[in-house]
Amino acid sequence: MRWAASRSGNVPPPKWGKMAIVIKDKNLKIVARGVKPDAKKRVVLPKALVEEGITYHIYSNKFGQIVLDPQVTIPASELWLFRNPAALASVKRGLADAAQGKVSKIDLDSL
Repeated sequence: MRWAASRSGNVPPPKWGKMAIVIKDKNLKIVARGVKPDAKKRVVLPKALVEEGITYHIYSNKFGQIVLDPQVTIPASELWLFRNPAALASVKRGLADAAQGKVSKIDLDSL
């Protein structure tokens, strides 16, 4: 089983009945104008918007507006980390320390 995680790091299963807040920033900008679907009704996204490994949840409203919400997929074997707040906080602290250069060498043979 695989779960989708939003870029914010949250890993809940989709709430299709009750849509969570999808628009997280109201400062939208136009990235393309006059885009038309092709013969197969596909719309090509500009390269600047598309990242490797990203999938999308697609939402629409009664006005025909479409919102793409980027998602990433994590293996089920890693889901435990996102369900364990203490372990996730520890990993985040370690990443922050590493980003600040707070690292030390460990002799793995001595462990």
